[in-house]
Amino acid sequence: MTNAPALLSLDGVWKLLPVDTFRQGFYPPDDDTWLAQEIPAHWQQHPLLERYAGCMVYRRRFTLPDAPAIPPDQSAPIRYFLRFNGVFYWAQPYFNGVDLGRHEGYFEPFEHEVTAWIAPENDIVVEVECPDEVNKSGKRLITGIFSHWDCMDPLANPGGIWLPVELVKTGPVRLREVLLQTEASGESLAELRFRALFDARAARDVVLRWTFAPVNFAGAVQTIEQRRALADGAHEIAGVLLLNDPRLWWTHDMGAPNLYAVTLEVLCDGVVSDARTFRFGIRTFELHDWIPYLNGTRFFVKGNNYPPTDVRIATTTRERCLVDLRLARECHMNMLRVHGHIAHPALYDAADEMGVLLWQDFPLHWLYRREILPEARRQARAMVRLLGNHPSVALWCMHNEPVYVVDTRDERLITRLRTYASMFIFSWNRDVMDSELKRVVEREDGKRPVVRSSNEFPIPGIRKGTSTHFYYGWYKIYGRLEEWEPLIRRFPQLVRFVTEFGAQSFPNVESCVRFMDADIRRIDWQHLVERHQFQADIMAHWYDWRAARSLDELVQMSQEYQIKINRHYIDRLRLRKYRPTGGIMPFMFHDANPSVSWSIIDYWRAPKRSYDAMRMAFSPQYLFTVLEKESITVGEALDLPVYIVNDDHRDDVVAITARLIGPDDATLACVERSFTLPSDCMAMEVERLRLIPPDPGTYRLELILRGSRVETLVNTYLIHVASAQKGTLYARQSSSHRS
Repeated sequence: MTNAPALLSLDGVWKLLPVDTFRQGFYPPDDDTWLAQEIPAHWQQHPLLERYAGCMVYRRRFTLPDAPAIPPDQSAPIRYFLRFNGVFYWAQPYFNGVDLGRHEGYFEPFEHEVTAWIAPENDIVVEVECPDEVNKSGKRLITGIFSHWDCMDPLANPGGIWLPVELVKTGPVRLREVLLQTEASGESLAELRFRALFDARAARDVVLRWTFAPVNFAGAVQTIEQRRALADGAHEIAGVLLLNDPRLWWTHDMGAPNLYAVTLEVLCDGVVSDARTFRFGIRTFELHDWIPYLNGTRFFVKGNNYPPTDVRIATTTRERCLVDLRLARECHMNMLRVHGHIAHPALYDAADEMGVLLWQDFPLHWLYRREILPEARRQARAMVRLLGNHPSVALWCMHNEPVYVVDTRDERLITRLRTYASMFIFSWNRDVMDSELKRVVEREDGKRPVVRSSNEFPIPGIRKGTSTHFYYGWYKIYGRLEEWEPLIRRFPQLVRFVTEFGAQSFPNVESCVRFMDADIRRIDWQHLVERHQFQADIMAHWYDWRAARSLDELVQMSQEYQIKINRHYIDRLRLRKYRPTGGIMPFMFHDANPSVSWSIIDYWRAPKRSYDAMRMAFSPQYLFTVLEKESITVGEALDLPVYIVNDDHRDDVVAITARLIGPDDATLACVERSFTLPSDCMAMEVERLRLIPPDPGTYRLELILRGSRVETLVNTYLIHVASAQKGTLYARQSSSHRS
């Protein structure tokens, strides 16, 4: 028997009115000055508001036939709550003329009880404000990359009611939220800890009925009942649940992402007053010196940075998220970093289902004014309560790059000095605010690792550092690509966990012509710089892209360079697996709008060639070399070590071939071997060739890996030889060893 819960969707056509200033809920009747739009949406999706930023008034009238003609008093058994699941950025709702109070924060659902004012005919007015950030080095809005980023159209403003609006009908006790966490798990029993927030109309005894139903595996439905006493008003209850025969949640490359549908019902006198249903996975995640462990098992993170699914995040669907996650899985990725924002709810559900972990950034990106700290504390707690039930969410990071950045294209000396100072000397954002937010989230969660901020380089005696970002070969502030490896040889702790590196490239021609001219002579380069994130001068520093004679040649040129950059980093980080590297996350996965960017998949989800190259470089069983030099002269000796690494948690019998090929396609040396590759092993040297080229030209080292459970891999490295005194060539086979 139940009187509740019941939900009335208030999505659909709303009226919109742009205004200069708000009028405390008093606005003219609906007439031709009001616009109409389907909600949820961003107001810039309306054809007349494509470049609007500022203040917007929303109005929706609706009928509720079963509502009492006279609003119920406080003793009535039925309650009504108006719930907003997401509004960018400030919102002040009025219900039938009653001011419900101001709310700040784009990702946090918020609700107000409207029982006292409910009627058969109802009117909702919402004042919504989402201004553009003017002071880029002292931002005010906790919107992360949506307000300031070099990978998004700078004229895009996310303002609006972007997630559903609902009227919720309950009994006398409202279940506002529930957070469930894995305390411990064995083969026969799992210990789960919960916190639930209730809002009771009066003090009363209730029954909490938990139901755990398998979603994607065969198993018994388990029900647990608990009796509790609630105080009047808001009241939090915490406790422990014991679940029999637990099935653990794993990433797709380690097992099955087993999920339970968890329902918590609160019963008053045998009647369900309210209920919540959510999906949950039993798992633990830990970082030990930046080496990750899932359910106590060590594993190697391979992933990427995930921007908003779309610059218009309200348009995100489950289907689009599943497409992205399939592409990630096919690229052998087991983690995505939700870069500088909190994503659409569909992403977290899809990641749970697809077995992909998420590094979750709090939406702070670059620098903010000090006044935001109290609100940042509140929203940090809200982030944990919103996302804490998702097994895919592995860890929290409180800030992305809390350093001085206004325009990443600005590489003047004074800008570099300000950036260096904020990175290595002092940043209030990092050293004060982020430290406080880290403590707040550690208290709120208690299970997941919490990273103060990303891109913290270790400084002996001052800080241990966190994850690092490297743009050698792109930003001049870093330097040439060749300068990176000597640095990490000297300071290996710099690569414990790398969460950004890369270079820009153009999308494939078929996608390029959707936002630029097909004739390279007619392309508006300035428009690409201003609206589509193209860093033209920076790209020109590394190669002469302006010499391209066609769009196709430009696409090939830029993607080749992107492949070179990504491969340089990935090969060297895989060589250092667990010594000390625990994870690799290049920048970035896809474009949120049509772009010339660091992505390996464009806005229309067409993979670039750099996607295929990364897929090979992320192969679970990977055969590779690390070239000390890519260019030598005739007669100069070059050692060619051959390494192999296995990320699979099974032994594999493999066969390898290493072939050295001259400029005339003649095989100069060839070695073949078969052996058992240990599970989850670190990189080990299995062969070593030496090249002393007798003639100039381009030589190739071709590495081939085969196995019964291994996708055949052909990995080719080019060695350019310039004219000089002639020498000789030979291949030397070395004994293999496990490091």
